[in-house]
Amino acid sequence: MDGNGRWARQKGAARIFGHRNAIEAVRQVIEGSGELGIKHLTLYAFSTENWGRPKEEVDALMELLVNTLQKEISSLHKNNVRLTTIGDTAQLPADCRENLKKAIEGTKGNTGLNLLIALNYSGRWEIVKAARQLAEQVQAGKLKAEEITETTVSHLMETKDIPDPELLIRTSGEMRISNFLLWQIAYTELYITPKLWPDFRKEDLYEAICEYQKRERRFGKVLTSIA
Repeated sequence: MDGNGRWARQKGAARIFGHRNAIEAVRQVIEGSGELGIKHLTLYAFSTENWGRPKEEVDALMELLVNTLQKEISSLHKNNVRLTTIGDTAQLPADCRENLKKAIEGTKGNTGLNLLIALNYSGRWEIVKAARQLAEQVQAGKLKAEEITETTVSHLMETKDIPDPELLIRTSGEMRISNFLLWQIAYTELYITPKLWPDFRKEDLYEAICEYQKRERRFGKVLTSIA
């Protein structure tokens, strides 16, 4: 979800103004995903690298997260959305952790869209964490090095209970992954749009999915025969 800062600068405002106005984009994408019957939606909300931003912006983002969770919990219920998180949430401020816990517990019975919020997350952090767990298991004699497979590693990922993403949407026209789900997106289809995130709406989501539906996913194989 990229482009909040640039969107704010275009309006002559501070970066946090862009973050606040991005909430409507989040709301529309969640609703649109639920209406389309999408099972899992992951939103990259805060990376481990984002701690390096100015303190006033980070503090404002954390406050915005708390306020948004409090305001949107009824909407999540209304749309049958179950909230979960990926990332090192233990490092978040106490009020953020408390509100996350309430929202997760409050929506765990919902059976519609599974909404994953990536908070204090990075793909490298996740892979390093898995590597440490594998090393500990080998050191303890619970696992042999030759027994480590892609499946073994996948089971140690934050997303171990859900399928790998089929489609990754990157807003603001940036041509990079930005440390997001590095293990999981090996064969994910990418969709890059120049639209800044605060301007992203359901129609943009539909356009991305229509483009995805035109593609042939081969996973490194040949699916169509050549005469």
